[in-house]
Amino acid sequence: MNRNELISDVAEKAGIPRNQAERVIDALGDVVTDAVQRGEKVSLTGLLSIERVLRAPRTGRNPQTGEPLSIPAGYSVRLSCGSRLKAAARGKVPQSS
Repeated sequence: MNRNELISDVAEKAGIPRNQAERVIDALGDVVTDAVQRGEKVSLTGLLSIERVLRAPRTGRNPQTGEPLSIPAGYSVRLSCGSRLKAAARGKVPQSS
């Protein structure tokens, strides 16, 4: 499913115009991005949770030369699936809330 399909499906399910659904999806993306940037965990119960995590510094290898190189610490994002999403992936009908 791409962005346009998501917007269309949200508009249909919510019974709202497509342009309004697009604004909602854009606003959701902005809110989640801002929260993760501040280091806050975002949870949509039963669906997923998103959080910023610190990756420790580590040693890697240059794939062309094999030389070791130092990779500095940095931030990454961790996504965790909720129970409804896991049930959907297993082919079970998720309960809507």
